[in-house]
Amino acid sequence: MYKKCLIAVIALLGFVFTALTAQAQGQFKVLLFTKTDGFHHKAINEGVTAMRQMAEKHHFSMDWHEDASVFTEDNLEQYDVIFFLLTTGDILNAEQQVAMEKFVQSGKGFVGVHSASDTEYDWDWYTQMVGRTFHIHPAIQTGELEVLSRDFPGMEQMPDRFWWTDEFYEFGGERIDTLNYILALDEDSFEPYAKWGEKESQDQDFRPMAWYHEYDGGRAFYTALGHVPATYSDDLFLDHVYGGLMWAATGKGLKQR
Repeated sequence: MYKKCLIAVIALLGFVFTALTAQAQGQFKVLLFTKTDGFHHKAINEGVTAMRQMAEKHHFSMDWHEDASVFTEDNLEQYDVIFFLLTTGDILNAEQQVAMEKFVQSGKGFVGVHSASDTEYDWDWYTQMVGRTFHIHPAIQTGELEVLSRDFPGMEQMPDRFWWTDEFYEFGGERIDTLNYILALDEDSFEPYAKWGEKESQDQDFRPMAWYHEYDGGRAFYTALGHVPATYSDDLFLDHVYGGLMWAATGKGLKQR
């Protein structure tokens, strides 16, 4: 009798522990990565603080790292989405890249903000996942953004058109043809010209600022916004980022037409 009671108590404690652990972890788990091997954005500090607050508000768990050694197959299994926040340059070695590829191929997600498109140019799998790579940008200025689709989560509160101050990226061509664009910059609302040595801006009729797509078994979301540190205290921007994060982590929120 005593043994049966003991077994029942142990089973109950195990159930309670499992339930409490799941509750503590929240609805999904994020690996936030901010390593740079090039330009280092001042906004990283504000970005990390904003993501910590977002995790508390939306009840998800998050680990923040700048050490690429965390990119192993075994370690990545605990996460639902990898978030490259203001990364630059070559930040993962070949083995770490394979671990990340397998992570996405297992059905999980990726989020990239701003200079995530200025990262890992020589890794074809990655540049196709991000969708486009950074080419050049003019001076920070105010331009008019236009919402292209409200089917994607996080776009609900954005006006159809609104003025925004940022470092507006100009991109090279599409690295893959599956991108779904949700936000663009009005070509006539800002001064796009920039020249860095032999690199020069190009005339473009379409300047996308955010998009998403399903990629290699998983999901990827990217937004070019997020250079200015004060942006990370702007609710419109944070809702935009959370919508992409939630979809990348869970697949939820996308309206089907």
